Amino acid sequence: MEKLKNYINGKWSESSESQTSPVINPATQEVLAHVPMGANTAKDLDAAIMHAQAAYLEWKNVPVMQRVQPLYKLKSLLEEHREELSRIITLECGKSIAESRAELQRAIENVETACATPTLIQSEFSENIARGVDEFMIRQPLGVCCCISPFNFPGMIPFWFLPYAIACGNSFVFKPSEKVPLTMVRVFELMEGIGLPDGLVGLVHGGKDTVDAMLEHPKVKAISFVGSTQVARYIYSKGAANGKRVQAQGGAKNPVVIMPDADLDVTSRIIADSVYGCAGQRCLAASNIITIGDQSGGIKESLYEAAKLKVTGFGLDESVEMGPVISSQSKGRIEMLIEKGKQEGANLLLDGRNCKVPGYEQGNFIGPTILEGLPLEGDVVNTEIFGPVMSLLPMDSLVQALQFINSNNYGNMACIFTGSGASARKFRNEADAGNIGVNIGVAAPMAQFPFSGWNDSFFGDLHGQGRHGIEFFTQTKVVIERWPKEWTRKF
Repeated sequence: MEKLKNYINGKWSESSESQTSPVINPATQEVLAHVPMGANTAKDLDAAIMHAQAAYLEWKNVPVMQRVQPLYKLKSLLEEHREELSRIITLECGKSIAESRAELQRAIENVETACATPTLIQSEFSENIARGVDEFMIRQPLGVCCCISPFNFPGMIPFWFLPYAIACGNSFVFKPSEKVPLTMVRVFELMEGIGLPDGLVGLVHGGKDTVDAMLEHPKVKAISFVGSTQVARYIYSKGAANGKRVQAQGGAKNPVVIMPDADLDVTSRIIADSVYGCAGQRCLAASNIITIGDQSGGIKESLYEAAKLKVTGFGLDESVEMGPVISSQSKGRIEMLIEKGKQEGANLLLDGRNCKVPGYEQGNFIGPTILEGLPLEGDVVNTEIFGPVMSLLPMDSLVQALQFINSNNYGNMACIFTGSGASARKFRNEADAGNIGVNIGVAAPMAQFPFSGWNDSFFGDLHGQGRHGIEFFTQTKVVIERWPKEWTRKF
């Protein structure tokens, strides 16, 4: 079985580390490859960073219009290889092929947005701030930037950062999740042909040893991360302590409020897609479903019927809507939390445990699950499950719902379904979350907007994507200048 190589200084090279970890197809348990894991990966990272530093010193002086030209080629290659890359995502990550295609589309949209860097990076100029004195602000690159990405979106999340970093004049060293490295390995193979200087982009495999080496390396100026809140807090605190710029996206426990005036059939279908899409393994998955007032059981029945219709199976089957969770360990943890919900007094309205898919009996499958009657102060309501589990929480009013939402430590997304403009306006203004949906189940910002997040869902100041990406990957320089007439007459 293949041992994956690193991409350093424009070449694929063997890792210094002999120990490996298997990359496993979560639907079949087939071993797809082996990824280097161990202390010696820090040596590989150091080599990649030193080459990236040398490439940066040249690249930062390349005009921005020239820096974005390789991105146009990258966009075309991603489109040309969309189906191939989507299949790789499904094989290593488990999601349905439709979800993988949608993920690649989001990646492409970020490359398109980064192509607008010549406009987004424009200077600000003010003439005659005093007599004969002008002042302006310019944006310049940082240096070597690093990225640590999670398992759940191996083809999209790296593109929240990579195209913006290099368009702004930086170099970029990437560590994929050891669970799903194959997608970006293939992307880096494609990037060999887009005209970037050797060393400007690098890919290094590994685990915590590689991450800690990034956090400590003196040449690394910025780190981008997406993952759990626990790890995000660690990366932010240690990176910032070492003087690095950090953006660290954490976990979530996303609430959705259903008002009595919402359309039940449409709302139920959208919410089912939000809860069970990507098997619940996304930081914008709906989790706590809050029903307001006496809805006479109609919404519960409608959500139950929508959940039962979800087709679970191997993602390359075009009819499948929900694939497996990433690992047997994740499956065990999710099932433990479902049982914990029962222990806390919940009624298991729909039980997805012991889900078996014919022909894929060894897969990490969990079917759609619905819990009702959970205590608001309990563990399940306040823990990110990261699986296909819906918690139904009846409340008396929108005011009570907002109090509950704003008492939560997370703040990634909050959504409301309503026909009332007044309710929607109150919700979007008062809900403590960085991404708000109104009659939307997954409030995922388009590439030109930042992927926001509040509280324990984000550590840092500037988010990924769009104009925030430009600001994160540049530093500002203010210039104040005067040219007295007696000086200019000499020339």
